[in-house]
Amino acid sequence: MSDRGEAGRRLAARLLHLKDADPVVYALPRGGLPVAVPVAAALGAPLDLLLVRKIGAPGQPELALGAVVEGEPPQTVVNEDVVEMLDIPADLVSGQAAEQLAELERRRRLWLRGRVPVPPYGRTAILVDDGVATGATVRAALLALGRAGAARRVLAVPVAPPEVAEALRRDCDEAVFLATPSLFGSVGAFYEDFREIEDGEVAALLAGATERGGQEALTGPIRRALPSGRSGA
Repeated sequence: MSDRGEAGRRLAARLLHLKDADPVVYALPRGGLPVAVPVAAALGAPLDLLLVRKIGAPGQPELALGAVVEGEPPQTVVNEDVVEMLDIPADLVSGQAAEQLAELERRRRLWLRGRVPVPPYGRTAILVDDGVATGATVRAALLALGRAGAARRVLAVPVAPPEVAEALRRDCDEAVFLATPSLFGSVGAFYEDFREIEDGEVAALLAGATERGGQEALTGPIRRALPSGRSGA
């Protein structure tokens, strides 16, 4: 695969059957945004970011105790097995969740600059990333979309290990993967160009989506209301 844009165009071709299913496309930043832009354009769907932050274990930041997903209200998804195994106090998890939520709010201000989030309630929510390694972040995002009332959850990802892909299929209504190689080295190995996406590029890609489709294409119908949700595991 040459780059994320090509991956997005190939995913879009596999998702055209959802064009009339009231879709909204959510990108996991930063790398998921260049993949999501052509998907949203092909479907004529609003595009938004879904911001997720992992809650890392003390001394093992790559081991996820859970994740915080933005929303109204924000969702804290806890990996109960890991928390129990490490005997992590509940107040440590909640404290870390509060810190990560503050970071999510900072990033939305930086990247979206006051644009109104698109609620998934009653819609087909298509979650897009540039690839999946462990699946922890994607799983938290899918769960949060379900809690927020999405009528249907679709995962669209260029590449994932086969066992992770199989597990994620059980967490959503439909999943589209371009490749599930048995010898999975890393997500970056799937791309010729896998450079890091800078903050300025995130803002530019979102601005470009607005210019192509108008404000409606980015923020969607803001009159849609979310019901009261709940947080916690």
